[in-house]
Amino acid sequence: MSARPVKHSLTLKGHRTSVSLEAEFWQAFREIAAQKQIPINALAAQIDAERGVDIGLASAIRLYVLRHFQGR
Repeated sequence: MSARPVKHSLTLKGHRTSVSLEAEFWQAFREIAAQKQIPINALAAQIDAERGVDIGLASAIRLYVLRHFQGR
């Protein structure tokens, strides 16, 4: 298990941004995008558009992943 977040770049609305997540969250996030048959950037853009202003993108992705697997 990875204790430290790993930074990766994503493209949202044509702009590059960095997101730091633990390796396990990156893996789960990639799995969800593959299941939905969409690029990871598209899924990140969807999450970004739906998140509130009071939550960061990394936290929004973590919550999305958690809710996805809780809903199974």
